[in-house]
Amino acid sequence: MNKSLLIISLAIATLFGSANVSASEEVFTWTCSESKQFKTTGTLDKVRITWDSKTYELERQTSLPGSLRYKNTSTGHDLVVLGNKAMLFNIKTGNRLADFCQTVEMKSGKLPHLFAGAEPFVQN
Repeated sequence: MNKSLLIISLAIATLFGSANVSASEEVFTWTCSESKQFKTTGTLDKVRITWDSKTYELERQTSLPGSLRYKNTSTGHDLVVLGNKAMLFNIKTGNRLADFCQTVEMKSGKLPHLFAGAEPFVQN
């Protein structure tokens, strides 16, 4: 009986532990001009973007001051994030996929979530 309880407890702990990891990764929706939209999750160094029902991993690149840039060189996806908007490009095809993209927080004047903790964007 004790062994069964231990096994059940471990199974429940594993289920809740993995659920918490998934739930802690917040999804941000970006609304763009021309009724376009994409979603992001991830960290300052690596972002997953869901665009056109497909998900892509983008890695942070060196960028100009005041911006963040994420690229996937294999697919050509290139996300440029400024303080008040973001733009999504496909550098392989030379197309701008989405322009003037903002999260709900950005529409209220806050910096994009990706800037949290990024120098020089640390808010006081």
